[in-house]
Amino acid sequence: MDAQLLDARWLPGEDKQGGARIAAQTDAQAVTAWLAEYRDSPQTWRAYRKEAERLMLWMQPEGLALAELRRNDLDRFDAFLADPQPVGEWIGPTRPRQHPQWRPFRHALSASSRRQSLVILQGLFSWLNEAGWVNHNPFRLMRGQRRRLDNRQATVERYLERPLWEWLWQRISTAPEVPVTARGIAVWHRRRVLFGFAYLLAPRISEMAEARMNDFEYREGGWWWRVIGKGGKAARVPVPSDMMRLLGEWREHLGLPYTPQPDDASPVLRSLNGQRGLGDNQLYRLIKEEFAVAAQALETDEQNRLPGGVALLRQASPHWLRHTAITHQAQAGIELRYLAKTARHSRIDTTARYLHSEAEEWQRQIASHGVSAQARYTRDTDNEETS
Repeated sequence: MDAQLLDARWLPGEDKQGGARIAAQTDAQAVTAWLAEYRDSPQTWRAYRKEAERLMLWMQPEGLALAELRRNDLDRFDAFLADPQPVGEWIGPTRPRQHPQWRPFRHALSASSRRQSLVILQGLFSWLNEAGWVNHNPFRLMRGQRRRLDNRQATVERYLERPLWEWLWQRISTAPEVPVTARGIAVWHRRRVLFGFAYLLAPRISEMAEARMNDFEYREGGWWWRVIGKGGKAARVPVPSDMMRLLGEWREHLGLPYTPQPDDASPVLRSLNGQRGLGDNQLYRLIKEEFAVAAQALETDEQNRLPGGVALLRQASPHWLRHTAITHQAQAGIELRYLAKTARHSRIDTTARYLHSEAEEWQRQIASHGVSAQARYTRDTDNEETS
């Protein structure tokens, strides 16, 4: 699959839609116009492009145009997301988009990832329908499916429960045994500040990549982190003292003053030589690699038996750390209004999905419901009557 021919693979030829309200001649141009609506939010733009691209690439050998997509096609596409075949053509390691071995998938999608994909594509078709490019939205016909394409789960499930997180943090924060190389010390310092940042401030991965030292400022008696979040929204988040300690130790390792300086616009997370900032994909890989190594360590840890922990660590993505942070804050009793500010959610019901206290209370109360223990029945064969 040649990534350099990506746009060409999107083009079924001249396919101008009569009555269209956008300046597009092809499906590819129509999708590009939709993506342009998200140009102020680069992370969202990339996520939406990925899902639209997968659909378009799947449609090409099927001989379908966007306006021809029907309800039954969506079931086939959903099955394809769960098992992209042939594997060699669709699945591969992360590569630059121009690389000849670039592939649209790193792996088959889980049920939750497929649901998210269909949610995004439903939004695409709603926009295309309003734009007059297609005359119907086939995703709206999936009402009989359990997913309902609203992506609104009762609670957030993709997070690390506190015992598992505490085990992971203990492993990350423990100083390496001597002797250790200079590189090993640098890796340890960076790992601590990376995971500490992700857990203590609940950022999105793109926000960590964009974070600068002078985004941390002291005002009104405390430290705050200034961040430009999803949709280009500016916000300030209070910084816990543990985060400032981790940041200070990281800065000292880099040869910088312990406290962030107003004129220091250098990146917070950077290469081991302290010069170049790290991008989204690099941070993603660093976190995923650490999850994988931690899963292997937990599997052989005789002293810590955390049921399901190995599987969760292998499944976890960097965004799980944001979910973990907000969930643990909720469990610590932080008020919903402040949780919403920290998470920078536009809707309070989005934040409410992180409240697990009702589930815990439900478990506590249902524990009183049971059956009495009975003596084990033993069959007395000596006194049985024979027929």
